[in-house]
Amino acid sequence: MGNIYTSAEDESTIDDVLSKGLKVKAPKWTVMRLALAHSLKMHSAPDEELDRIDKKGFDYDLEQLTGHNQGHSSTGQKQDYTDAIRGLLSVHANQDLFADDASFRRHLQRHIRRGLREFRRGWRESHDFYQFLYQELCAGVERESESRDTDLSSLLIAALGEIGVRGEITATQDGPRITRYLVHLEDPNHLDRARRGLDKITFALGLQKHGVFLTESGQPKVVGLDVPRPRSTWRTVHCQELMKWAETNPAKPSGLPLWPGVTVTGSPLSFDLTRQPHLLVGGTTGSGKSICLHTLLISLLIGVPKERLHLILIDPKKVEFAPYARANSQRIEVITDVVDANRRLAALTEEMENRTSTLESAGVRDLAEGRRKGILNLPYIVVFIEELADLIMQVPETEEHLIRLAQKARATGIHLIIATQRPDARILNGLLRSNIPSRIALMVQKSTESKIILDETGAERLTGAGDMLLRLSGEPIVRLHGVLVTEDDSTAVIRNEGRS
Repeated sequence: MGNIYTSAEDESTIDDVLSKGLKVKAPKWTVMRLALAHSLKMHSAPDEELDRIDKKGFDYDLEQLTGHNQGHSSTGQKQDYTDAIRGLLSVHANQDLFADDASFRRHLQRHIRRGLREFRRGWRESHDFYQFLYQELCAGVERESESRDTDLSSLLIAALGEIGVRGEITATQDGPRITRYLVHLEDPNHLDRARRGLDKITFALGLQKHGVFLTESGQPKVVGLDVPRPRSTWRTVHCQELMKWAETNPAKPSGLPLWPGVTVTGSPLSFDLTRQPHLLVGGTTGSGKSICLHTLLISLLIGVPKERLHLILIDPKKVEFAPYARANSQRIEVITDVVDANRRLAALTEEMENRTSTLESAGVRDLAEGRRKGILNLPYIVVFIEELADLIMQVPETEEHLIRLAQKARATGIHLIIATQRPDARILNGLLRSNIPSRIALMVQKSTESKIILDETGAERLTGAGDMLLRLSGEPIVRLHGVLVTEDDSTAVIRNEGRS
């Protein structure tokens, strides 16, 4: 049979995993099989872009990768896994790959190369590779859950007793990552005592920095204690679910629906950006901030008709939004140069003033009213900024444009979604923050950073990887788990955007 090809970058990844991750002398196909397993764990299909190799690495025979025609070893152990791999790939691709060798090799190469790409993105040399593999390949596998829940229930009641709170667990609710324990308090006055003792409860349960959260249940004398489970038991929320939510819940003519994720009990949550009217997203490296931005972007691209929306994507790092430039869509504008970004924001403030005059002439309060009445047909404009700190530090005058837009742009249908991994008071000054009332806080390092994003603590106790706290204007904070959006998911949406 023919060969499977890798790129030079793939080969570098294989060498790094062998020497710095596995730390063993083993054939390269060992890493490639692990990469295949990692890719098959992902629900989306690997993108066709993986067929393209700019700088070739090596080629491998199926005899090496799948054990083709190897039969059994001298000890009787099976060595040929070709048919098993064909079967797995056929199910994943929903295609009979037993009858088409060329397609089988093509799908096998895509999966291996995608798995190697995910190794590059998700694993750091300073981290234990075996633990990384365990978390990636075994996440969502329940083990001894009944025994674990019973033991944890006893520990939780004991921990409550240690802080002077008496109660009993009346029910449990398992979400994608969290188990919510509904606790009936003997004395309602113990509610404040339980809230103040959350750090001690977390310590008693051995949860380290990933804290227990308290939520009011709406039932008399009953509170919910949200306890994070081991990562190996998490259920991932995939992009296909997001697409289904957005497609089956069409946007209202005056709406911009965003679907950031699911609640701790697993229910999808959405909100209308036009009612907020701007959004701040903050989180440290590895918190899932960038994936959260892709989730919000895909919500709009799928859920809002083309003629109703124009997107301006400002990406000083030239990484996250670069793929959207390939969409060949008139409603997507990608800007990577900070000077160009400043000019575009200045022009947008002029557009805001022009729209304000248009609204006054039409006799309507805002664009939403004008669209509902059929008087105005202007598109909404949503500006994404991937890293606010980089933009302001390189071109300080952009801050003035952003403040003006945050103060006045809502009525004109111009909305901001601003993200930063460096939430500090110097970058997010009081005037800018006060005009962006809605916030998403992913995991941060310090409680002071949580206060800057949310105006209260809590984000420092999140579990990372898309775990977030959402504060909408005028509403209580809600904890959500984000959607996993892969590069293949984004590429599929971008390709469809270019065709439609």
